[in-house]
Amino acid sequence: MKTIALYLLAIAFVAAGANHFVAPDFYMPMMPPYLPLHLELVYLSGVGEILFGLGVLVPRWRRLSGYGLIAVLIGVFPANVHMALEGISPPGMDASQTMLWARLPLQAVFIAWAWWATRPETA
Repeated sequence: MKTIALYLLAIAFVAAGANHFVAPDFYMPMMPPYLPLHLELVYLSGVGEILFGLGVLVPRWRRLSGYGLIAVLIGVFPANVHMALEGISPPGMDASQTMLWARLPLQAVFIAWAWWATRPETA
């Protein structure tokens, strides 16, 4: 079960990270105005998602990459809060205010997933 969760984690984050480069305009409206260099931060978070997503597949780098994914998830949380506070739906989506707020606790689920999947097996 843990191996499946680990591979799904890698696939999800590598795909999400690649999307930062394929469709950066999707992420731009999510950026809080108080942060500088919006496009650069979109790319930086994409790089982090790709590198750490791949890193979880390498046993030597798994734990560090898990911490990296957690850091990325914490780092993008202000954008999720900004979306909920301002009622900003991602481009091409019509998310209700309820959905925007409901996705905030999902960050904790993703953090728990990254934490659990990258911990060594216990005997």
